[in-house]
This record gives sequence, structure tokens and C-alpha cells, in this order.
Amino acid sequence: MARIVYKFPLILLLLFMLSQCAVNVQKNSNDIKEPVEWSKNLSIYEVNIRQYTKEGTFSAFKAHLPRLKKLGVGILWLMPINPIGVKERKGTLGSYYAVKDYKAVNPEFGTKEEFDDLVKEIHKQGMYVILDWVANHTAWDHQWTETHPEYYKKDSAGNFTAPVEDWSDVIALDYDSDGLRESMISALEYWVREFDIDGYRCDVASMVPTDFWNDARAKLDEIKPVFMLAEAEETDLHEQAFDMTYAWDLHHSINQVAKGEENADEFFNVFEKHRKEYGNSAYRMNFTSNHDENSWNGTVKERLDRGAEVMAALTYTLDGMPLIYSGQEAGLDKRLLFFERDPIDWKDSKYFDLYKKLNELKKQNQALWNGDYGSPLERITTSDDANVLMFSRIKENDAVIMISNLSNEMKTFTISWELPEGNFMNYFTGKDFLLNKNDKLSMDGWDYIILVKK
Repeated sequence: MARIVYKFPLILLLLFMLSQCAVNVQKNSNDIKEPVEWSKNLSIYEVNIRQYTKEGTFSAFKAHLPRLKKLGVGILWLMPINPIGVKERKGTLGSYYAVKDYKAVNPEFGTKEEFDDLVKEIHKQGMYVILDWVANHTAWDHQWTETHPEYYKKDSAGNFTAPVEDWSDVIALDYDSDGLRESMISALEYWVREFDIDGYRCDVASMVPTDFWNDARAKLDEIKPVFMLAEAEETDLHEQAFDMTYAWDLHHSINQVAKGEENADEFFNVFEKHRKEYGNSAYRMNFTSNHDENSWNGTVKERLDRGAEVMAALTYTLDGMPLIYSGQEAGLDKRLLFFERDPIDWKDSKYFDLYKKLNELKKQNQALWNGDYGSPLERITTSDDANVLMFSRIKENDAVIMISNLSNEMKTFTISWELPEGNFMNYFTGKDFLLNKNDKLSMDGWDYIILVKK
């Protein structure tokens, strides 16, 4: 009798655990908002208008669009284009993220008419454009501070307050205010309706209530299907509001591997953790740099050194959408000033050809497409998994194999896992590459090979 009593709850426990697994699988696949279809095989490119040209204007940037089309990028993310506050401004020109008026353009960049011309030309070139949106806070001299002080958070003395101590040039908005929510959604709708932009990159999105973003997304999609990128990692943001979030942990691991503080195995474990948390449907943004990393944490060369090229290739071959920051394709090797004018030095670089080839591969090879449009990767184990990261991605008739030595030294290793069927070639050389289980390979430090099925 005792044994029967013991087994019955155990069976119930097992059934409960299985049901929870089923729920989790369903959450990963069905409860994630399906991203807009046109984003399925695109990369994203961050545009710093202030530093992009000597003029720092919309019109001057427009001249670069044919080059960006040749580079093969799909989505242009423009850093904030709104007027910048003067009160408590940092530096001479201030931070793009201290917004003074949500329905105006920064006069340093040009006029609304010039911005409209830019958007039209971006679309004409076959690319999409999203605006950087700062919903968590405004400049101290935003008109709402006088017309709607109830839109803002206050300290115990009733004064406006910065959302973070170091952000002394901005003050926090209060989303307990229904009026604020209505005004913010109205402003978001304005740029989609009046200028036909294709979506938003939302600054510190997790500092704004998710239910606001859910409401905003629904309203925007009534105008046109938009693409939404959250500067955040919270999984619930994918359920209704956002197509993509930042792969911050993966980025930090990229930096650690380049410093020799993590190895290939640890890097892959970070990736696996993300895949379990987000599933295969959610887009994650892979990057080696962006405006924050470049200005505050160092250039790609400073942080990644000899590992810069292989890490760029990994942002394209791992699951996720790859990002290029302004100037990376020109080998940008300086920290761009954030509050002053500091134009990019445009020059010929091997990175233009590298990113061009990677963008072509991303668009053409279905295995590398984003989310469920592509395929999850499968690791191919070797005799040196601590230093060598090898994996495949297969979708219908397309297949890619990535082999990378994530260390400073030459490594010789044996492939210890079955390989995908088919004949493969080196993507960059076009030469056949024969590869079988138990083959022995040698690779220089930070070297990599991308193989594609013929």
C-alpha cells in the first residue's frame, strides 16, 4: 500500500513536469510576435547623422545611400533626429537622447522636408528606415515641463528627477499618467503617418512599462506593419511589442573571448542560454559595436584586436540579426565624441568587402535568415571545443558550416561529429572544401572558414 501511495504522486509530478515543458515549448514558438515578413533576411545599420559627414546633415548623408545599398544593408537605424535640450546640456551639442520636442527635427541636421526626402530616397534604394525613440525621459526644457508637469516623475520635494544619476541632462517620465501615454503614442504615430518611416529602435525600452509598448505597437501596425527594436533583453517584450532585442550577453562574451578571459566553449554556452530563454522565433541583435560601445567602451580594435574579423563573421552566422555601426565598414578606429562634432574618416578598408560578402550571404542563404525564417544552429564537436567553435545551419537546400579558432594560437583539431550531407565550398574563395568526420584541420589564431553547400 505504501508503495502505491509513493508511485501515484510521482506519476502526477512527472505528468506536471511534462505539461510544463509543453507550455514552455508553446511559449517559445506561439507566444512570440511574428516579426514583419520583410525583415526575414536583412541586417541592420546604425546611422550617426552628426558624425557621418563633415556637414552632419540629412542631405549630406543621403549621398552615402548608393554606397550603403552596395554594402547590402537592409534596415537603416537613425540615431535620434529630434531637437536637443539646452538646459543642463552636456558638452557643446548635447546628447541625442535629451529630446526637446518629439514632433520636430534637430535644425543642425536639416528640415522636415529634407528628412522626408531622405526617407523617400532610402525607400527608393530598396532599404528600410527606423528612428531611434527616447520614451523614458526628455530634456529639462521640453515643453511638457510647463504644459504637462504631471507627465513627469518627482522627488520627495516635488522636483523633476533624472532617471539615472549620471543622466543629469534629462528627466524621467511617469507612465502612470494616461495623458503621457496618449501624447507619446501620438508622437510615435506622427512619424509613421507623415514620413512613412518603417519603425523604431526604442532607447532603454525596459525602463518603460511593457503594456505601453504593447499598446503603441498595436496602434502603429494599424497604420502600416512596422519593425520594432528594443534596447533591452526582457523576453516579454517579444510577445506583442518588439521584433528584436539586444543580445547584450553575447556581445559581452565576444569581448571576453577576445581578451582571452572566456573560451569558445563558454561563448557557446552563453549562446545556448539565450536560445533556451528566447526560443528560435525571437530576433536577437548581434553586434561588435554601436554608438555606446564605440564612444564609452572602446573601438573594435581596442576591444577585439585580432579577433575583430572572426567576431564580425560570427554576428552573421550565429542565429540573430547582425548590426553594423557607422564607419565599421571603413575600419573605424577612433572613439567618436558623443557631445561634439567628430566626423568619421571615410577610407577604403577590407571591412567593406567583408561586410558586403556577409550581407550577400545573409540575404541569399536561407539557413542564415532571421528567426523561424532561418534555421537554428547545431554545434559540430571537435577534439578542441575549448578553442574551436564549429557549427552548421541547414534550411531546405541551403547549408552553412562555420569553423572558427577563437584563440591567439594555431590549433590542430579533429572533427568528432557527423557533418551535413552534400558538397561544400569555401564561401570567400569559391574553392571546393572536402570535409569529413575524423578529418584533422589546422587553423591560425582568430582564423575562420565559412563553408556553403554547392
